[in-house]
Amino acid sequence: MTVSRRDFLAAAVVGSLSLGLQGQQSQGQSSKEHSANKAEPNSGGGKRPIIVCANNGFNYLDDAYAFLAGGGDTLDAALRVVKGPEDDPNDTSVGLGGLPNEEGVVELDACCMHGPTRRAGSVGGVRNIKNVSLVSKAVMEHTGHVMLVGEGAERFAVAVGFPRENLLTDHSRKIWLLWKEYHSSEDWWGPGLDDPHWQPPDIKPQAHLMQDRVRRLEERAADLGIAPELRRDAVHKVLFPPTGTIHCSALNEKGEISGCTTTSGLAYKLPGRCGDSPIIGAGCYTDQDVGSAGATGSGEENIKVAGAHTIVENMRRGMSPHDAGTDALKRIVRNYNSDMNRLRFVDMIYYILRKDGVYAGVSLWEGYESGRTHKIAVHDGARRAEKTVALFKGFSQDFPRLPSVSPEVKKQFE
Repeated sequence: MTVSRRDFLAAAVVGSLSLGLQGQQSQGQSSKEHSANKAEPNSGGGKRPIIVCANNGFNYLDDAYAFLAGGGDTLDAALRVVKGPEDDPNDTSVGLGGLPNEEGVVELDACCMHGPTRRAGSVGGVRNIKNVSLVSKAVMEHTGHVMLVGEGAERFAVAVGFPRENLLTDHSRKIWLLWKEYHSSEDWWGPGLDDPHWQPPDIKPQAHLMQDRVRRLEERAADLGIAPELRRDAVHKVLFPPTGTIHCSALNEKGEISGCTTTSGLAYKLPGRCGDSPIIGAGCYTDQDVGSAGATGSGEENIKVAGAHTIVENMRRGMSPHDAGTDALKRIVRNYNSDMNRLRFVDMIYYILRKDGVYAGVSLWEGYESGRTHKIAVHDGARRAEKTVALFKGFSQDFPRLPSVSPEVKKQFE
């Protein structure tokens, strides 16, 4: 029997992924969450091994840390973390069940960098493939390219053994239908915040208008068959289109370091939109000589400052992880000439890990308008979540901006 080169690669890729991710658990064991910042903003005492990630990877840290501490590859350890949300149909921000673009199609982005071999892989705008973080690794290992996008990336993934599957779950489809019926002009067609003609919206409280809108949305959610306990969350995702991403960096005892980032991007985005997550140097950047950084938040703003690369280069020049990340945040502020009428609609969270094990989590704001505070998840032998160090006090506001949200209505979602 003749075996083609493509068939051989498919078997090799699937086999290597199976070995690298064998034994992953869907949930880590519970541990106490520490939400207070340490007095020193550059968190950590330089322990190795260590994993740093966005807080939606918290439940997957125990298994990944055990793998890393047992001698596992740093990139495979990071992939074990991000694969958890990708596989979770209840996580509407990453992988299976991610909220779709404005046409109702889920499109995924991811990239990875392997410090020990100084290689990188990336995919953007991928449909029908769940674990795009693993596909980015396959691009790195089995092609002469760094980045594949769209239909070509999907065909490559299938060729090397990834199955096609419908990523739009019944629940995320119903949320999209709810948005499609009621979004009006509140979409991503612009103008954007950086448009010279953009004007800040009227944010005077109009409680009766918003309360009526919430009531109509809840009634329609019931008509669509959304379960009663999920309706309020669905309405929230319609009124406040969420972003969603997970980054993870892993460092072993030998000082080897890797990073990866994966996302379904902005909810209801324009088809074909890629944010910062698949962009090497924006959503993720790793340099074996220095460290690793990644981002979640306003992807377009992060692309414009090459955030992850900027942070790593800052550390190369001697800045601490905290100062390196804060400098990148200040570049975003500079791009808007410190105009708080615009910056209140921007947010960015950076996850930073230096080669010696010192880490930091910094953010533009303390949290999102919905009341969620920004956190960084860490495992260096003890699993915990810590608040980021914010450049600005207070909470960012949702964008595109909807008609005014009264304090009474906003409180319902907190």
